[in-house]
Amino acid sequence: MADEVILLDFWPSPFGMRVRIALAEKGIEYEGREENLSNKSSLLLKLNPVNKQIPVLIHNGKPISESLIIVQYIDEVWTHQSPLLPSDPYQRANARFWADYIDKKIYSTGNLVWGTSGEVQEKAKNELRDSFKLLEGELGGKIYFGGDKFGLVDVALIPFYSWFYTLETSGNFSIIEEFPRLVAWAKRCMQRESVSKSVPDQYKMNNFLLELKKKFQLQQQ
Repeated sequence: MADEVILLDFWPSPFGMRVRIALAEKGIEYEGREENLSNKSSLLLKLNPVNKQIPVLIHNGKPISESLIIVQYIDEVWTHQSPLLPSDPYQRANARFWADYIDKKIYSTGNLVWGTSGEVQEKAKNELRDSFKLLEGELGGKIYFGGDKFGLVDVALIPFYSWFYTLETSGNFSIIEEFPRLVAWAKRCMQRESVSKSVPDQYKMNNFLLELKKKFQLQQQ
């Protein structure tokens, strides 16, 4: 009997993108269900009652939530191809460390860069620069963060490439000039079919984020 795999998702979500990439890397067929986050489905609320957030992977009726946990679950269940975590325990721990770092830093800081202005934005922009500098240092001269194999850290970070244009235009700085190795890495990742089909165009994402910012500003008035 074939596995039943369903993904509760929302197209601009970088966290949903991670799961889409992991499933594509493994060649897993699944049913994607687009959520309206302004009117969340009863299924989402039932299957993720704690955080009430996407993505949620439903595998043979069992829900798994939180994107990095889902990605690691996918890697552990479908071991037939494209391992996303190294077999060496130390390297695996290191990959988890950097994926966790990305989780804690890039989304929240990036939100402040494109979503605010003035001192708050400037502080966030400097923090984001520091994070990008650290990540570029970890990448070094490698093809991917794990060396020559696309893996967990790449999956964790590459969705935010769709934010780069918005971050640059909102924050008035150049990511490609300041972090050329990071941009070169992102372009290599985008050459993978799993990534190119999962990560939306930067201009499409820019339109979405600016509309989101307008709605938030109207709510504050």
